[in-house]
Order: sequence, then C-alpha cells, then structure tokens
Amino acid sequence: MTTSEVVARLARATHIEAIPLRSVREDLLSAPSGTVFTITCSAKTGPERTLEFAELAAKNGYRVIPHLAARQVAGPAALRDFLDRLASAGITDLFVIGGDLTEPVGPYPGAADLLEALADLDHGITRIGVGCYPEGHPAIPDDVVLADLLRKQKNADYLVSQLCFDVDALVGWLGSVRAAGVVLPLRLGLAGPVQIRKLVEVSLRIGVGSSLRYLRKQHGMVRNLVGGGAYRPEELVRALVDRLGEAASEIEGLHLFSFNQIEAATAWQERFASCATPT
Repeated sequence: MTTSEVVARLARATHIEAIPLRSVREDLLSAPSGTVFTITCSAKTGPERTLEFAELAAKNGYRVIPHLAARQVAGPAALRDFLDRLASAGITDLFVIGGDLTEPVGPYPGAADLLEALADLDHGITRIGVGCYPEGHPAIPDDVVLADLLRKQKNADYLVSQLCFDVDALVGWLGSVRAAGVVLPLRLGLAGPVQIRKLVEVSLRIGVGSSLRYLRKQHGMVRNLVGGGAYRPEELVRALVDRLGEAASEIEGLHLFSFNQIEAATAWQERFASCATPT
C-alpha cells in the first residue's frame, strides 16, 4: 500500500474524543453517521456524566467508547452498575484509564487493577483500550510505566497513545516497548485541527512540552501561534507511516483529541480518509 492508502485507512478508523460538557451536546448529535466517539471521564465530570453522554450518543446511532477512570470507581457494586448501563445502551467498547484523583475513592488505584476486576466479571464488553505514553508520564518513572503496561495488556485489546508531535519519539518508543514484550496494536493519539494557542495550553498542562518544542522547530509553530493558525495533524501521520514502512500495520487507527471541536474533527477525518491532502 502507498503512504496515502495507509493514512486513508487510518483515518477511516478514527475515534474522535469528546469531553462531556453540556455545550457540546448539539455538535455531538450533529456529527456524520458512522462517527465513532470516545467520551472522556475526568475528576471534574465523573463517571455519571460519561455514562449520560455515552447513552445519548448510542441512542442516536453512534458507536461509543466510554472512558472509565479506575480511581473514580467506588467498588464492585458501582462497577457492576456502570457495566449494566453500558449493556442496556448496547455499548460493547470501553477505554480504561487510571484517572486524575490524588486518592482513589474505591479499591482500584490504577487501570491494571480495574482491568483485573473486569476480567472476573460477566459483561458484554468485547473490546478494551488502555493508554500509553510515548514521551513518558509526567509523574511516573519510565520503568514503572512499562511494568504497568505489561500488566495491563493481559486484559486489554489495544493501546491509545498520549498526544505526541515528535515522529522520532514515537518510532523510538514503539521499538522499545515491542522489544520489552508489549504486543498490543496501537491507536495513534493525535491533536485534532484546533487552534495552535489552545493546543499549546493543553499540551503543556498534560506534560508533552518537549514534543511541542520539537513541533515548533519543525513546523513554524511560533508563526502559527501569533497568526492564530490551526494545527494540521496529517503531516505527522504521513511522516510516521513513511518511517515505519511495513510496521505501520501495527497502527490500527487514529484517536483524535478534538478538544470538543467536533465539526472540525469530523470534517478533517472525511477529507483525510479520501486519500486527498486536507486543505
């Protein structure tokens, strides 16, 4: 397959991440049919809001992948209730994260603990994703992150990478974790076509500042920042596919961090999936 054909395949397999804020409901339900949404779960909005938006999207015909933060699950009963509501909504996908709470509200301090609890339950979830960190975790040593990833993959089906803008970092990380025994397919975490200023603000907050410095050198971020330009993620995808060659088959699709710019994200996906260069 050519580079354009590979990246079109990845674009067609895009999941678009939405933050469950009230202001995004209309945009969520106006998205093209066939759009796949992942719905985040944060300490601020909690699992209940994630469920509310996941149920709403599923009811309107979208495939939905709700996030579940381990540290926000109070215990087995709360986990069972969450799973029952997913089953009632016909939702069969789940993305498990550790969560941002300083102290867990229940017996699950991390994603691996929750995954192991899920493995002991009878539920309708057929596919589970977990996070990974090509540039490292801002608060956890690399060896601990790797050990946790090896533990999580026993009960997971795919990885979703944290935001990264550096092809060298992505390729190096992928080679190192494969050598360490991580075999799960990867969904590449990309920033959607959002304004550069917003992207800088969010990326620095979540700990990918070194990657942003790389992007600034390679793609004129300072000029775009001053001019109010938008980030174009297709350049990174093409470069990564070229670098990986046949190993690009290990990437099963894209995970687009939309920052709730749903219309822009879905329009970008449609253009990119056509094998044409987005304009």
